Amino acid sequence: MNEKFLDHVQKLRETRKEAVVVTMVHARGSAPQEIGARIIVGSEGLLFGTVGGGKVEQKCIAHAKAMLDAGTDHDFVDWNLQKDVGMTCGGVVSFYFERMLPAAKWKIAVFGAGHVAQEFIPLLLKLDCDITWVDPRIEWLGKIPENYKLNKIQSTDMKEVIPSLHPDTFITSMTMGHAFDLPILIEAMKNHSFPYIGVIGSEAKAKILKADLQKAGIAEDVIAQMHCPIGEPFGNNHPVEIAFSIIAQLITIRDSKKTF
Repeated sequence: MNEKFLDHVQKLRETRKEAVVVTMVHARGSAPQEIGARIIVGSEGLLFGTVGGGKVEQKCIAHAKAMLDAGTDHDFVDWNLQKDVGMTCGGVVSFYFERMLPAAKWKIAVFGAGHVAQEFIPLLLKLDCDITWVDPRIEWLGKIPENYKLNKIQSTDMKEVIPSLHPDTFITSMTMGHAFDLPILIEAMKNHSFPYIGVIGSEAKAKILKADLQKAGIAEDVIAQMHCPIGEPFGNNHPVEIAFSIIAQLITIRDSKKTF
C-alpha cells in the first residue's frame, strides 16, 4: 500500500496536478476501514485508495473537492457515522485532509547520504523543491523518512542517474570521496548543462578534481562554473553548519537566475 501510494503521489507531482490526501487517523466503535487507510482525491474525484467505500468515502471525496475549490491546505474532521454521514453503524471516525501541491519547479539532486547529507536533506524538505537523493547504501537513505518531495534512489553507479534528471536540476555531490564524485561530475559536465554543480571538499580537493576533469576532456569554462568547496564561506566544519552554507548558496544562485 505505501509503495503504491508513494508512486501515485509522485506521478501526480510530475504531472503538476493538485490533490488532497485523506487519512483515517482515529476510529471508535464500528468503522468501515482501519486506521491509516488513505485516499487521494483530485478535482475529478477519487484517484487512489479507499477509506471504506459507501457514504463515508463519498463524504470524504466531497470534502476534499471543496478544499481544492477553496484552496484550503489542511483540515481535520470528526464524524459520527450515524448522525453526520447517515450510516446505520454507530461509530465515530476522524480524518485528516492535506492538500498536495504540484511538483515544485526547483529541482535538486543530492549525490551521497553521509553525515552532511543527513543534515542537508531535512533542510531542503522545508523548501519548495523536489529532491532526487542518490547513494549506494540503502541503510543511509533509510535514515530519513519518506516524503513526497523526496525521491530516493539506491544505485551502485550513481552517474547513471544523471541522464534522467531535469535539465534545470541543481547538482550537489557529497559522496564518500573523490573516486565517487569524479564520475558523477564528468557525466554532468560532459553531456549536460545544469545550472549549478557543487561538490563538497577542500581547496586541495578542488585542484585535484579540476585537473582530473581536464584530463577527462571537460572544457575549462565549464569546470570554472563548478562550486568546490561547496557552500558559502561561513560557519565551521560541523555537518549542520556546512548544510546551512550550502542552502545559502543554492538559494542565492537560484534567485540570481530568476527562473525558479
